[in-house]
Amino acid sequence: MIVQWIFMCIALVQPFESRVQVHIPTAEEEAEYVWRTIRDISFFEEHNYQVSLPKGEFIESLKQKSSQNQLSDADYESLKVFMKTSVYRPEDYEKGYQTIVEKKPLIERMVREISRLKKHWSFRSFDQYQVHLTLYGPGGSYDSEYGTILIYTTPESGFKQYDNPANTIIHEIVHIGTEEAIMNTHQVSHPLKERIIDQMVLIYFEKYLPDYRLQGFGDARIDPFLRTKRDIKRLPEVMKEFQKKYQP
Repeated sequence: MIVQWIFMCIALVQPFESRVQVHIPTAEEEAEYVWRTIRDISFFEEHNYQVSLPKGEFIESLKQKSSQNQLSDADYESLKVFMKTSVYRPEDYEKGYQTIVEKKPLIERMVREISRLKKHWSFRSFDQYQVHLTLYGPGGSYDSEYGTILIYTTPESGFKQYDNPANTIIHEIVHIGTEEAIMNTHQVSHPLKERIIDQMVLIYFEKYLPDYRLQGFGDARIDPFLRTKRDIKRLPEVMKEFQKKYQP
């Protein structure tokens, strides 16, 4: 009994493990992300994303090659050297890192709330979400397979679209949760996908994120179908109703 009591006490004093882990990237990781951004530059331009990249003629030449499908492995190797020797400074990420760490309790509260959707349909949640900072790209992205998120910051702790990075992080977490069960299953277009995510965030978290805004390019036809938490809890059926009306 004494041994059992000791183990119970140890369990009670163990530190709480956060569901949101924040990471400063290495030079190699930033080079990889810049490379992926340049490879997808045509997509970002088509959808009017404001993309941040390192400055200079070298980057402009890579963007030009990308638009002409002429990027090579040698270009990637050159980019890695360029990032490591001419661009990367770890201290540029410190202020953004601290700002996100301060918002972690709010983000984790929202994660707990939205994860309850698992009771109603196959919303995918992770025990931990890995949030990686970057100085580049369109502002935010996600990997639904691994539960990882990239979020843009500046050396001054600026963030795209919002002063509060929790807006972007929870947006990407909801993307992760819906990617397989909703977006892939129903072959959802990019504008419709973004509108669904925006509506979900607004309906669930407007009280926590009063400055969250709908994106201008989303497909607003879904709005009458998504007005309440009850609509979100039956989202697979809502998608069938929407597609029956607009995609018969």
